[in-house]
Amino acid sequence: MTMEPTDALIIVDVQNDFCEGGRLAVPGGSEVVSVINALLRPSDGHGFWTVVLTQDWHPADHKSFASQYGDGSSKPFEIVSMPYGDQVLWPDHCIQGTPGAAFHPDLFTEAATLVIRKGMNPAIDSYSAFRENDKATETGLAGYLRDRDVRRVFLAGLALDFCVRYSAVDARLFGFEPFVISGGCRAIDTGGSLAATQTDFAEHSVQPVVSPLDKSLGAT
Repeated sequence: MTMEPTDALIIVDVQNDFCEGGRLAVPGGSEVVSVINALLRPSDGHGFWTVVLTQDWHPADHKSFASQYGDGSSKPFEIVSMPYGDQVLWPDHCIQGTPGAAFHPDLFTEAATLVIRKGMNPAIDSYSAFRENDKATETGLAGYLRDRDVRRVFLAGLALDFCVRYSAVDARLFGFEPFVISGGCRAIDTGGSLAATQTDFAEHSVQPVVSPLDKSLGAT
C-alpha cells in the first residue's frame, strides 16, 4: 500500500491514563506506542503528511464519570441514559492538566500537524475525533482534513472498541476512506464492545491493515 499526500494518520488518545498504571488502563495500552512511532518516523522517510493527535481532556466534574453520582447507585462500566443516548460510566480519567491526561512520554508527538482535544463539555462525552456523542457538535476535524485534500484516514490508538471505533465510523460518514491499523490498537472489551466494533466496521466498510508503510501489505 503506497502512501499518498492525501493520506492522514489519526492517533487516538495515547495518554497515560489509558496505559498501564493509569486510571482507565487499557490492557497492553503502552504497546501501541512503538507501532505508532514507526509510522511517524519510518526508516524510508516516507510517512504521513497529515498527522492528527486526539486527547481526552475532561473537566473533573464530567458526567461520564461514575464518581459524579454521589448516591452510590452507579458504578464504573455501568450504562446510564443521557439526553443523547446510552452512556458508559467511567472511572475518573484524563482530567484537564493532570499527568494522566498527558500523552504517553515515549510517543513521538512532534510529528503532529494538529491536536484535537475532546470531552471538554461536562454534560457530553466525546469518543469520536470528529464529533461529540450527541452526534451534533463537531470538532472541526472533518473540515481540516478536507482543506488538506485528505481522502484516506488511518487510525491507531486507544481504545479500539470506543474512541478508535467511533472515529473510524465517523470518518466514513464524513466522506473519508477509513483504515484501522490492527497492531496499533488495543481494546477494553466491556459489555460486548469489541464484538460491536467488528459489526460496526463491517457495516461501514472500515478496513484493517497491518501497516500502511509496508508496500507489500494491503488490507487484511
